[in-house]
Amino acid sequence: MVGVLEVLEVLKIIDSSILLCLFGLPMLGATLLLFIPASALKIIKIVAFAVSLVVAVLAIYIFVSFDETLGGIQFQRIYGWLPLPGPWGSGDDAITLSLGIDGVSATMVLLTGIVMLTGTLISWNVKESTKDFFILYFVLLSGVFGVFVTFDLFFFFLFYELSVLPMYLLIGKWGSTSKFKSFVRTKEYSAMKLTLVLVAGSVLIWVAIIAIFFQAGIGSFSVIEIQKVSETALSPTFQNIFFPLLMIGFGILAGLWPFHTWSPDGHVAAPTAVSMVHAGVLMKLGAFGIIRIGIVLMPNGAETWMPLLIVLGAVNVIYGAVSAMGQTDLKYVIGYSSVSHMGYVLMGMATLNVLGMNGAVLQMFSHGIMTALFFAVAGMIYDRTHTRDTLELRGMAKKMGVISILFTIAGLTSLGLPGMSGFVAELLVFIGVFQSYGHLGIILGSAAVIGAALTAVYILRLVASVFFGSTPEMWENQTDSRPRELLVAGILVAIIFSVGLWPFPYIEVIESGVNPIVAAISGAG
Repeated sequence: MVGVLEVLEVLKIIDSSILLCLFGLPMLGATLLLFIPASALKIIKIVAFAVSLVVAVLAIYIFVSFDETLGGIQFQRIYGWLPLPGPWGSGDDAITLSLGIDGVSATMVLLTGIVMLTGTLISWNVKESTKDFFILYFVLLSGVFGVFVTFDLFFFFLFYELSVLPMYLLIGKWGSTSKFKSFVRTKEYSAMKLTLVLVAGSVLIWVAIIAIFFQAGIGSFSVIEIQKVSETALSPTFQNIFFPLLMIGFGILAGLWPFHTWSPDGHVAAPTAVSMVHAGVLMKLGAFGIIRIGIVLMPNGAETWMPLLIVLGAVNVIYGAVSAMGQTDLKYVIGYSSVSHMGYVLMGMATLNVLGMNGAVLQMFSHGIMTALFFAVAGMIYDRTHTRDTLELRGMAKKMGVISILFTIAGLTSLGLPGMSGFVAELLVFIGVFQSYGHLGIILGSAAVIGAALTAVYILRLVASVFFGSTPEMWENQTDSRPRELLVAGILVAIIFSVGLWPFPYIEVIESGVNPIVAAISGAG
């Protein structure tokens, strides 16, 4: 009995600080790596794996422990930091490290934990400045976790920037340059373009956050506290003016057309693990920001501007799919495919109904897992052939049978084949669009369906051209996947099929977070 009580006490302690550990452990891991000699590669990799594994276990524990029947904000913890006395309100707790998760963020935490672990494993062969790579990788992921678990606007923005800025160094140093017949796309160019565009978006976000803080007049950056007064303090006119800043600012990171061009370039230049995090998690930060700050705090502004967002989302779907059809670089195909699939996320959010938003969040999760698998497999091919040019890759299935199967699974998930995660998510989005927008919904939903059909065209054509047909002599000595790579792929494939075949546990958690948001919008309307 005593032992049981001790275990329960330990679990209480863990639960009270688990969200702090979620972003604190990657930062601790990065700090620990600073003191390990760069030559001790084995120790560096073991530490990196251990940190990633522990964080992934914590993420799984949080998701499994989340009580969807209770809903609301769980694992809540508030750490006071900085008062701001003055004309802005009482200001006793102006800036607090306010932590918690709802059904939406619990799903994103699970996604991030999985991508972090698989990205660490796939980076096992990084040879150049391995120590520095993992330090920046952990700092980046610490920021990502921080965004998903914080309910303070100041810390939200701090973590948001922490998750963006390391990308410049990760791409600029460990990335690769793409050479085409007519031009060269250097890794330095891609890194700089990504950084400048995302920082420009961050400026818009910060302007909107400061405006919300002053307009609320309660002297606090707390999302929860501002939401309580948003109906009276944030007038419809204010919301209509500042919501577009958040929509565009966060939309840039989400790959919103026409601000998306940084994303495919960033995907192509980034090392494999960073591409997995970039497409799998970072783009989701943008969509999450629109939900957490934009829709929650400014529901009137959301209702005003969502018709524009759903149109832009439909353009995303079609434009991304058409652009992917014209690419000859594996990573460019996946990069533009990501732009297309993020269009479904934006369309689902823009419905402002339960089904559509459930589909949007599930699509965020599904796309994150799918693109992690896509980029992992593309990295396997590149490691062996030193090219991603689909005009050179032929008949690879004869030498890379398992790799070809894994790529095909990712492709079938991308085109929304029933039984895989993409089908469920896209179906919910389609139904949500038809429900919310009447005749316009039929038009936009039809466009989204056409986008799915185009996805099938370029994915099946890509699989046929790269993996089937006669094998050129230069690829005769290629090898198939290694055990470590199989472990990474196995984890991702298992999740794809688990969501596709039995999505209800995921949907129930997501819906517990979506319901209060939709209810607040209905109340505001």
